[in-house]
Amino acid sequence: MNNIKLKLAIVLICFCGITNVFSQKSTTLRTGIWRGVLTLHEKQSEYGLIELPFNFEIKNDLDIYSFVFLNAEEQIVANEIAIKGDSVFIKMPLYDSEFRCKIFADSLNGIWFNHARKDKNRIPFSAKWNDDSRFKIRYWTNYEPNIQGNWETTFSPNSTDKEKAIGIFKQSNVTNGSILTGTFATESGDYRYLQGIQANENLFLSCFDGSHAYLFTGKVRGDSIVNGQLFAGAHGHDTWLAKRNDKFELRNPDSITFLKPGYSKIDFSFKNLEGKTISLSDEKFKNKVVIVQLMGTWCPNCIDETKFLATFYDQYKSKGLEVVGLAFERTDDFAKAVVNLNRVKNRFNANYEFLVTMKTGGAQASEALPMLNKVMAFPTSIYIDKKGVVRKIYTGFYGPATGDNYIKYVEETTRFVEKLLSE
Repeated sequence: MNNIKLKLAIVLICFCGITNVFSQKSTTLRTGIWRGVLTLHEKQSEYGLIELPFNFEIKNDLDIYSFVFLNAEEQIVANEIAIKGDSVFIKMPLYDSEFRCKIFADSLNGIWFNHARKDKNRIPFSAKWNDDSRFKIRYWTNYEPNIQGNWETTFSPNSTDKEKAIGIFKQSNVTNGSILTGTFATESGDYRYLQGIQANENLFLSCFDGSHAYLFTGKVRGDSIVNGQLFAGAHGHDTWLAKRNDKFELRNPDSITFLKPGYSKIDFSFKNLEGKTISLSDEKFKNKVVIVQLMGTWCPNCIDETKFLATFYDQYKSKGLEVVGLAFERTDDFAKAVVNLNRVKNRFNANYEFLVTMKTGGAQASEALPMLNKVMAFPTSIYIDKKGVVRKIYTGFYGPATGDNYIKYVEETTRFVEKLLSE
């Protein structure tokens, strides 16, 4: 009798185990607006507790999830989502980064991994469902300074490495405080879409796009902004100040990088995504106007430029334009560089050639093109006429977040290329 009971118990245990296996289901994610927070610095750090907030929306279409990251007018859709048990894995669409999170009833907890960085590339992340706020301000006063417009900005103002920029702000009044959007344009590019709030004398702006994780704070004092702080991920910190100046301009982007004396042309040979060596002296570039784009998939301004060039190339290819991207990836693995580039290429349907230089950084870019005085920024674009002569070198990129500056860039680029094509 005892043996029969024992066998029956074993059968019941096995049956329950099998039932439990078949009944296991992935946890459901709540759809709607979420408020995410990256903890850039813990309380014990020299900066104290520093949190970067941003918003995203989770969508579910026929059991297929997507995450839409929101920064001002920009929406970045991540659709490489994997749910395993009580965990969710979110791969960002353009950059080599991802979230690994545990799912709770109305929250997420985990880590953001930025694989493009070798150090300080893991940042704690949490998110709360049904919260469309970005910055949480506890109190307001009647003091509401108007900061809309352009501001002459200085980063690292007390350093020999100080850098000039243009703060471009837009302000929308709400019940308490003001919704603030904008960016900072520098000679090497812009900080893309920033969103936040301006309450009392305080301003707060943030951006998360899968590569950038920026947090700006400052205090408005009349026509000045003081005590400015910039946190870039867990690795970067800078100070800044600004003064209202609608007439301030940066150096002409055409004047920063140039050919060394004695040179009128450039040349290079690198492998394309299929492993074939491509040179600027190849037949396909002869008697063509060529734009050489120095870029990297880790660089958000380069991604913005790639999106523009993809459409621009399709428009002017039949008229004699060629574009070639020289990729300076942050990896010494050729296969991984190809994967990163193909993701960007496919995302924007970029039909022009991309070459893997197997080099990275401005110094190595200068080594790759020794006829240039220096490569100060990514992206840098080199415009070559039908005779192979370099006619212009443009440093940086004014992206869509810069508003009128981007419109001006598109118009000037179009006029210049059409002029070269007509020669």
